[in-house]
Amino acid sequence: MIAKLSRSLDTLLADERARFLAEHPRSVAMAKAAAGVWRGGAPMHWMNDWASPSPIFVAQGVGAQVTDVDGKLYDDFCLGDTPAMFGHGDASVAAAVADQIKRGAGFMLPTASAVIVGKLLAERFGLPLWQTATTASDANRAAIRWARAVTQRPVVLVFDGCYHGMVEDAFVALKDGTAVMKPGLLGQVHDLTATTRVVPFNDLEALEAALAPGDVAAVLAEPVMTNCGMILPEPGFHDALRKLTRDAGTLLILDETHTISTGPGGYTRTFDLTPDVFVLGKAVAGGVPAAVWGVTAELSTRMDEARLRIGPGQSGIGTTLSGNALAMAAMRAMLSEVMTDAAYTWMLTGADRLVAGLKAVIAARKLPWSVAHVGARVELVFANPPPKNAAEMRKVLDREAVEALHLWLINRGVLIAPFHNMMLVSPVTDGAAIDRLVAAVDGFAAAMGDA
Repeated sequence: MIAKLSRSLDTLLADERARFLAEHPRSVAMAKAAAGVWRGGAPMHWMNDWASPSPIFVAQGVGAQVTDVDGKLYDDFCLGDTPAMFGHGDASVAAAVADQIKRGAGFMLPTASAVIVGKLLAERFGLPLWQTATTASDANRAAIRWARAVTQRPVVLVFDGCYHGMVEDAFVALKDGTAVMKPGLLGQVHDLTATTRVVPFNDLEALEAALAPGDVAAVLAEPVMTNCGMILPEPGFHDALRKLTRDAGTLLILDETHTISTGPGGYTRTFDLTPDVFVLGKAVAGGVPAAVWGVTAELSTRMDEARLRIGPGQSGIGTTLSGNALAMAAMRAMLSEVMTDAAYTWMLTGADRLVAGLKAVIAARKLPWSVAHVGARVELVFANPPPKNAAEMRKVLDREAVEALHLWLINRGVLIAPFHNMMLVSPVTDGAAIDRLVAAVDGFAAAMGDA
């Protein structure tokens, strides 16, 4: 439907941009001031990647709502693109961080909280031994480096359409079936396709062929693809992925930074997966920059052997801020007081309500759309059935329609994650907010249908 209405989309976008600019004078003024001191006009360029014609400057976030500097209140289903998945300004995390900052933010030495956090991670996610990093990007980099050291193999395999933070090895995609570096990759000197292999998600035949040469150190994967639009694994895919990697002597790294929305132990524990390495960032410290990665006992032994084989010297893994006291205090609060079974029960119930509401809109208006979701994470897909790999997703991704929907929602007090139609339900998201989101999507569909 939307593809046939490009002229009406143009009109809608023009109207919605004008409305935003008229209703956000302080944000617009701050954006102009920021442009003089921040390259691109914001501290981080992604802050400019929203559908609004000017960044929204935030005054505060409380629970599952955000207030901007113009005094406008938003139901927040973006939640910082996951760091605030359990709500903004959680009292437990705030108290833990405030207490720790008064006693020192970091010492390059462990604190008592480190022992507790390690035990909580092992109990929750099932892997016995852990390390910290400052971001999931750093954790993924560390896991890849160790995988290459342990296996003495050069190649990493990823799935087309993946995103694992700033990990250079993952910036490879398929174009007409050929591996290429992703367009827009800045400053890359070496050809990443020499040491990164890429295959379509859900394509077990391609995966087996890519592993066959015996030179793949690790497969780095999200259990559910969430960065090119949500793509769910086909039945049996993960069992086959685990068997094929084991048969090939290849390590399996699962990046659960987004799929932690599935349940208290992530997708891994919910579906009894058995990775060699488990990576988690963003939400684990409630927005304080921190990430963790866990390994099996067997892999830990192999890491020790590799360390002895390589000999003494700097490993090139880890940063000074990794595992700092402030992050440990935040993680302790999150794992023991915030990321509870009760919180997930509320989140999953809310997500079911959101999925049902969106499906009702689709059915009532006979739209060629669908809904995908994993736990508390929901995606509205402008295609039906939902694509099974990134190549299919690219064919149906209407960027103008996505922009129009996002701006429409912003102007009606709803935030969802930029880039595509991803939504998160937190344990402090109430039913009325979910209903307002559904009503806003319905209003957008009506506007398009009436055009």
